[in-house]
Formats: sequence, structure tokens, C-alpha cells
Amino acid sequence: MEKKTDRQMPARELLKRFAPYFIKYKGMLLFDLFCAALTTVCEIVFPLIVRAVTNRAMTSPEEITVPWVLMLGLLYLALRVIDAAGAYWMQSRGHFMGARIERDMRGDLFEHLQKLSFTFYNNTKIGQLMARLSSDLFDIAEFAHHCPEEFFIAFVKILVSFVILVRMNVWMTLAVFLLVPVMIVLLRYFNKKMRTAFKECRHEVGEMNARIEDSLLGVRVVQSFANEDVEMEKFANNNESILTTKIRQYIAMAGFGTVTRVFEGLMYILVLVTGAILLGRDRLLAGDYVAYLLFVGTLINSIRRIVDYMEQFQRGLTGLERFCEIMNVEPEIVDEPDAGELSSVKGEVWFDNVGFHYADDEQHEVLSHITETVPAGTNVAIVGPSGSGKTTLCSLIPRFYDTTEGSVYIDGQNIRKIKRKSLRRQIGVVQQEVYLFSGTVIENILYGRPDATAEEAVAAAQRAGADEFIRKLPDGYNTYIGERGVKLSGGQKQRISIARVFLKDPPILVLDEATSALDNESEHYIQQSLQELAKGRTTFTIAHRLTTIKNADMIWVLTEKGIEEKGSHRQLMEENGLYSQMYQMYSV
Repeated sequence: MEKKTDRQMPARELLKRFAPYFIKYKGMLLFDLFCAALTTVCEIVFPLIVRAVTNRAMTSPEEITVPWVLMLGLLYLALRVIDAAGAYWMQSRGHFMGARIERDMRGDLFEHLQKLSFTFYNNTKIGQLMARLSSDLFDIAEFAHHCPEEFFIAFVKILVSFVILVRMNVWMTLAVFLLVPVMIVLLRYFNKKMRTAFKECRHEVGEMNARIEDSLLGVRVVQSFANEDVEMEKFANNNESILTTKIRQYIAMAGFGTVTRVFEGLMYILVLVTGAILLGRDRLLAGDYVAYLLFVGTLINSIRRIVDYMEQFQRGLTGLERFCEIMNVEPEIVDEPDAGELSSVKGEVWFDNVGFHYADDEQHEVLSHITETVPAGTNVAIVGPSGSGKTTLCSLIPRFYDTTEGSVYIDGQNIRKIKRKSLRRQIGVVQQEVYLFSGTVIENILYGRPDATAEEAVAAAQRAGADEFIRKLPDGYNTYIGERGVKLSGGQKQRISIARVFLKDPPILVLDEATSALDNESEHYIQQSLQELAKGRTTFTIAHRLTTIKNADMIWVLTEKGIEEKGSHRQLMEENGLYSQMYQMYSV
């Protein structure tokens, strides 16, 4: 998803996708446009007042009486009050509408991201997603509020100006407005270039966000290898790419603005020369000439405002396009229409002729023809060389990936017929790379079951062997552990993750090399916690250190050929096959 694409979604399609968010607030939008119309009245009426005063002064100066002038002044004052009230609504309530639309879209995007599979995240940079959730949606909010107002105001002013000007002089009006289509054709050319440049710039900013996130999260590795210069060079390349795209963006914007200024000048020259000739031949009144110049000024100001907001319009469309690109990604793992709940789980797991390959690598079968039954409460250890599919096989049980062949059953029920949330509530996973959220210790434990009490969380920590070290922390269970738990050791983080699973209390357990990254002392304590955790549960243990799975009920030796050997530790050692060779090699 982070790759650039030259294909642009049609603006009409983007606005159609955006319409439901507007419709939700159609009352606010319509009143906002009504206020926008009121603000245009003052500007449109002013040239008419000047026209009336000028024509009366030229033809019947004696009719310019104090009451008549005061009446015009009061009328214009009333219009100014209306204009101020309308502007206040547009600046306040109109922005509220934009902020609410931004909130709704961010909520929908975040919800959609929660549904996407591991495959999507394997191919997508988090920095790109952060940009789409933040800066892109902010620009959409500004676009949602300002652009309807400005385009509506411009439309009203241009339409009313055209009607009034036609009544003054048809041919001069047609000559002025015939310049508009030519201007629009040129503007569309630069408009397309602007949108392409904006999209490229957004992509590069997302790349920079991803680079910064990667570098800062790995700052300990960077500094340990003294590779600050390497990271600076990578960042400088990203920074230079942003500059290059911004230059293209500003060139397009400059061309866009220059076209409007040239045509502004042509319109003024046309009105100035033609109007002066008609005025000299008594075919145009002085008041009409002045009003004509003022209305042309209004017309040009309207076009200029459209130009000013065109940058915002393009930013909004670009953000909207990037929003739609994510929303168009279909979740790979979905609940089937007849999916039901999984309850009263015993824990029997059956792999029925299971095969799997990644969507972007169909030629390479990661797993093939796996047919095994694991009785409830059995502890199965899975060993084998790297890349043999151990983690992938276990990831099929909670449907982090779907099988490409065959099916997985729990208690005789096809997991595709079970709702994902219901399925995953019955499965606990302890991984090698522990992820703890920024927050306190107890908040991280309660993540295993958010509706649990603090007492239950403490009990889970005690069973995981974590209570002792937690109470020695500065604030005990309320200690802030930093982003990703950086203030804790590897063993401490792992015990908190185990406590999280204790609190969840699932009947099926997956231990994915949970101790391979720990020192011997930490591994000893964690292994005790895991043995306690596995009691009475169907457990799948992916092991790197074979000495840790000697007591497993069943051991599978998984290779690229499938499950090549299976049996207890004693049986496999007596067979003197692949497992025996691996055990002797790792035990040396």
C-alpha cells in the first residue's frame, strides 16, 4: 500500500464516496451555505447602490436628498450586520461541521484498519498509515468546510453578476464571459499537475514518517553500531525527495495563479476600453460604467478566491483519495454470513489436509497436506528448521491467516464457521517479541480481559510469577512502563505478557518461541510460568531450544516436506532421525 501510483481516482467518484459524510450533517451544511449566500448580498448590492447614486447625480442631482441617502446608508448598514452574522456562523459552526466529519472519517478508517489482516500490515508502512490518519484527514476537514462555501459564494456572485451585467450591456458582457472557458481549459491543465504533485508530496511525507519512526524506535541499535551518519543520510534522501516534489507542486501552483492573473488583466482591459468607447458615444451611462467595473471586480475576486482555495481543494481531494485507497482494501479474513459463536470449548484441534501460501507468492507452498488431530488438553511441541512454517501453522488456528487448502477444526467445528472475535477469545498467544502498550503495568495485564477487576489482574500476575518484581517497581502495578515497555527487562516483559494470558484464561494456547530471546535465568522462571499456564489447556509450543520441550505429549518435526516425524521425545530419540540429530546438535 505504500507504493506510489500514477492512477488517479476521478474527482466525481471521490466526491460520491465523500457525500455520506456530508449528508449526515446536511442541516448544518445547508444553513452554512445559506449564511454564505447572505454574505454575498452585501458585496453584490454595493455596486448597485453606487450605480444608483452615480446615475442620479449625473441626470437628476436635485433628487439626491438627505432622507434618500440616509435610507441607502441604513440599508447598507443592515446588510453589513447580516454579513457579519453570516460570517460568524461560517467561521465557527462551519468549522464544527468539518471537525465532526474529520472525526467520523478517522473513526471509520481506524475501524477498517483493525479489520485488515496480517498480510496487509506485512506490506504497509505504519508511518504511511499515520499520515493518512492525521494530516490527510485534517486537510479533508478543511476541504469539507471551506470549499462548499467558497465555490457556492463564487457561483452565486458569478451568476448574479452575469444577469446584472447582461441587463446593462449584452455584448460587452458576452465578450468578458467568453474569456472564462479559455481560462478554465488552461486551469484544468495546471490543476491536474497540482493534484499529481500533491499526491506525490503526501507519499514522500508518509515515507519520511515511516523513516523517522523506524529510526527512532531502533535508536538503541543505531547508536550501538554508531550508525547515526547512516540514518542521517537516509533521512536526508527522504528530505530531498520532499523538496523535489514540493518544487513541482509550487511550479504547478505558480502556473495556475499566473493564468488567472493574465485573464484578470484581459477582463479589466476589455471592460476599461470597451466601456470608455461606449461611454463616449452615450451608449452607456456613467453609473452603469462604474457599476460594471465594480461587478467585474467582483467577478474577478470570485475567480481569485476559487484559485486561492483550489490548493486546499486539491489537498482535500488528495487526502480523500488516500483515504479511499485504504477503505478500498478488502479484509482477507471475514466472518461468513452463517458464522456462529464458539462456546463450551474443550480444545480439540484438527488440521484437515491443510495447505497455505502467501497471496503474493503463490508458487511457494509454505504448508501442504497437514492432517493431524490434537486431543483436548494435549501439549504439542513443533520444531524444525527456520522457514519450515511453524509460526504460520499456529497462526492458522486463530485465523490470523486463512488456509489456502483444507480446513482447521476446533471441537469438530470448522473455524471459518466461527465468528473471529469468538474464536480468538478462546485462544491465547505468547510470542517471542512481546508487545506492551504505553501505560501502566496493570493496564497491560488488564488488556487480556478489559472487564476484569484489579484483584483478578493481580492474581494473574501472581500465577505468572510476576507479582514479586512488579511490587518492587516505583509505583507497583501503577508504574508507567514506557513505550513498548522499554523500562522493563525482557524477562519482566514476558512475564507480564504471560499474566495477560492467565487473565484471559483461554482453553487453547500458542507459545511462539516464548523463551528463545531470554537469558538462562529468565528462561528458567518463564518456563515455570509457561508450564503453569499450559496445565489443562491444548497447547502448541513452537520451540527453538529443544531441551525445553522434552516433556511435551507430542512433538512434530516440521520441514518443507510437512510433518516429517512425530512422537514423544523418547520415541523420537530412539528413532535416531532428524529430531535426534537436531537435539544432539542443540544440546552440545
